[in-house]
Amino acid sequence: MTTELTDAELLDAFHRQIRLSGREDEPAPGIVRDTDGPVARRYPQEPGTSYCMIESPRGLGDDPDHWIRRQVDFFTGRGEEVEWKTYSYDEPADLTERLARAGFVAEDREALLLGEVEGLIHDVELPPGVQLRQVDSDHDLGRVDELMRTIWGPGRDDGALTREMRADPEALDVVVVEESPEGPVLCAAWLRYSPGTDFASMWGGSTLPQWRRKGLYRATVAYRAQLARDRGFRFMRLDTTPDSRPILTRLGLRHVADTTPYVLDARRGA
Repeated sequence: MTTELTDAELLDAFHRQIRLSGREDEPAPGIVRDTDGPVARRYPQEPGTSYCMIESPRGLGDDPDHWIRRQVDFFTGRGEEVEWKTYSYDEPADLTERLARAGFVAEDREALLLGEVEGLIHDVELPPGVQLRQVDSDHDLGRVDELMRTIWGPGRDDGALTREMRADPEALDVVVVEESPEGPVLCAAWLRYSPGTDFASMWGGSTLPQWRRKGLYRATVAYRAQLARDRGFRFMRLDTTPDSRPILTRLGLRHVADTTPYVLDARRGA
């Protein structure tokens, strides 16, 4: 029997195993991951073909503005939009104010939820005629892209799941809820694994508006938790919006910190 961790212990495990070890963003085809002093960066080899992200899990030392300026110069030189992912416990304590002064703009805050995988496994009854399954074919992944375009509009990461699946099929599981394999995807979600750690992470979970509040998202949560447990992962991580947070906290996940993206748009002509 394992002892349940406190919120502080869960956050410490996440910080050590995921952030400090550079596992916040897993490798993907055509993506560069490097460091500039205390700053960890992710950006595409070919500018403008995928999203760029920065974070600073070790803090920014004695001269934070120096490292912030270096990132502004770097991504301005590439002509890209970049997100600096901040956590509510990051150092220095006034990091977000310094980013704002440097031209970064805050986007919507999300909650970092952590918890035991076991607590997320439960029975969910789907509506009649609806099924949930794993997918790995290009056809099905293309249907997931279509769902994302329908809900969120066109995006520059079209086909990203397909590329990620081809590069490392063992690092990702994608699930869909549908009435028919030839019809539209009603809800899609995916699960990423961080080998060598105790953590898996849930992403996606987008549902067509007319199919919301029918248990589809909750079913994907339970199914993905079971997949993670079967592969030996103990903890689950999610960054969640206000819409999903009540569902997940009722299931046992805990709100241990907040994360806010600060975005600098250095795209030419933006």
